[in-house]
Amino acid sequence: MSPERRLPYAAAISTTDVARSGLRLGYPTVLGDEVWWEEDRPAEAGRRTVVHRAADGRRRELISSPWDARSRVHEYGGRSYVVVPGHGIAFANYADQRLYLTDGGVPRALTGEGPDRYGDLLWHDGAIYCVRERHHDDGKVVRSIVSVTLDGSVTEVTGGSDFYASPAVSPDGEHLAYICWNHPRLPWTGTELRITRLEDGNSWTVKGGMSESVLAPQWKDNRHLYLVSDWSGWWNLYQIGIFGTSSQALYPAEEEFAWPLWELGGLPYLVLGDGRLAVLHGRGDLRLGILDPETGELNDLDVPYQGWRPGLSSSGTTLVGVGYGPDIPRSVVRVDTVTGRVEGLRRDITELPDISCLPQPVAVEIEGSFGRLVHAYLYPPYGYPSSEPSQSSGSSEPSQSSGSSQSSQSSGSSGSSQSSGSSESSESSGSSGSSGADGPAPYVVFVHGGPTGQAITELSLEKAFFTTRGIGVLDVNYGGSTGYGRSYRERLRGQWGIVDVEDTVAAAHWLAAEGHADPRRIAIRGASAGGWTVMAACAASDAFRGGVSIAGVSALAPLVAATHDFESRYIDWLVGPESLYASREPLSHASEVNCPMLLMQGLADLVVPPTQSESFANALTDRGIPCTYLSFEGEGHGFRRLETKTAALAAELAFYEQLFRQDHTD
Repeated sequence: MSPERRLPYAAAISTTDVARSGLRLGYPTVLGDEVWWEEDRPAEAGRRTVVHRAADGRRRELISSPWDARSRVHEYGGRSYVVVPGHGIAFANYADQRLYLTDGGVPRALTGEGPDRYGDLLWHDGAIYCVRERHHDDGKVVRSIVSVTLDGSVTEVTGGSDFYASPAVSPDGEHLAYICWNHPRLPWTGTELRITRLEDGNSWTVKGGMSESVLAPQWKDNRHLYLVSDWSGWWNLYQIGIFGTSSQALYPAEEEFAWPLWELGGLPYLVLGDGRLAVLHGRGDLRLGILDPETGELNDLDVPYQGWRPGLSSSGTTLVGVGYGPDIPRSVVRVDTVTGRVEGLRRDITELPDISCLPQPVAVEIEGSFGRLVHAYLYPPYGYPSSEPSQSSGSSEPSQSSGSSQSSQSSGSSGSSQSSGSSESSESSGSSGSSGADGPAPYVVFVHGGPTGQAITELSLEKAFFTTRGIGVLDVNYGGSTGYGRSYRERLRGQWGIVDVEDTVAAAHWLAAEGHADPRRIAIRGASAGGWTVMAACAASDAFRGGVSIAGVSALAPLVAATHDFESRYIDWLVGPESLYASREPLSHASEVNCPMLLMQGLADLVVPPTQSESFANALTDRGIPCTYLSFEGEGHGFRRLETKTAALAAELAFYEQLFRQDHTD
């Protein structure tokens, strides 16, 4: 495969194409023939709007600039709006976090100015039930579930726990079900399902505890609930009475029926009008199926979307969700569960390149340290065979994967040697690939964030951007990732900086041993917690010839001091006491890094402050290790602006081209 043949495919996907693809479609709602969903505007500084699709198919934005529908509850937010029949929608505005009501005109404030944030909105019988997060001047954060009427009256329904999620009112309006938990637990380590009687405020626990993660309660009828629990080791579906009678497993399986509760408001299953349940389930990617709770029969729907994001909504026997497939971008999809009719309503990417150049992922299982199984997805570069590796589990419904590209607007560089590149440089065919398919290719090991997150096979133009330029991608679900059961998640308990590093290093060695990658041309990249693993792996091993860290965590004490309340005890679970910090954090091992690095950072990042990247970059520069540090004004934790994404992707490609070209000629 000559560079000339690769050229048209490389040119087909530009940095701008990748940046514009980030509409982040999510949280659809269906009522009758009408559908609503959230949608980003990368060209408008990443502003988020809510789109309404009328019964006749016409679409319109309900929120125009400068309004921005984004909740900051838990800092990660989630669903930011709720449909209010007859009035339009209510939404949380990013700038002031107040709730507003709009039907497409000028929004009207529902809640007053102050220290409050609102999220996880639910409309029921004339009121919005939601999580309220109140920030006090002394730094204390207090949360509760409140009801907000359209005249602006706010009433606390229940409080006393550190965190709340998933409010659900019973059909008769007598009871509120919800999830809550307290420090030091996280929603994937231990939660409780509680009930509050709305008449008198009396509350009790139905299920859950310190070592059981209960999620997503929904009402079957006025006295019974459905829920997701991982007490068996997997997030499975159950039915239970409101007074805690014995729970009944609806479909026991070594599969996940939910994702971790990073964002509020996403439903991984729902009750259809005929009493059946639409469910998402699987290992890694989640498939869409229909479960009969009376018979326990589960049948997957015949749809072209092979993976789904938790965020379902239903009206009668019609459901909407966000699906994706091997050649299909993230899409808002409507499904008639009776006739089987499937309709794509909106795509994250409006125009796809030639699908023959899109990489087809292969699910692989790698033997890591001490014989541990490591899950990953292999994306061979264009022109290289994608045959099943000898140590692979094979491809389970191959599709495309989600990357975590972060990007920037203005940049300042501390360090030297590596070029930040430009958008023009990324339009080239690139010379980082090998001279053909007769030799191993260069590869980049992708490390997801979280670290309690996961890599899925959602179509990603970002990955295709690299594979069409001759660079393969291995997306690793290291121990601690979700999607493979509780025991796989808990491998990282007290082992952050050890298990994640060992698993990614094992992945790099596997690439070389299987003949996929040139061992002299393997790089690693990751964002946030993934950036921590990148820096730590570059210090711990010579398996990587360079690393790219985006908003990476380099030091623990400053992170613990500056982090937000939701994650303030996360390090206790991931690492342990402060006495262990120095042995784990990448900054303490910066003297052991001997490969070039590119570090990128948003200067408005409140989750991982800029000092984390700055300190690590300075430590490398002081030793003369080639390092480029790019900072971007106005960007937070996860780049949103079109110009930022374009610049950052161009810089990353330029880094790999220089790195791989240099090493290939050594």
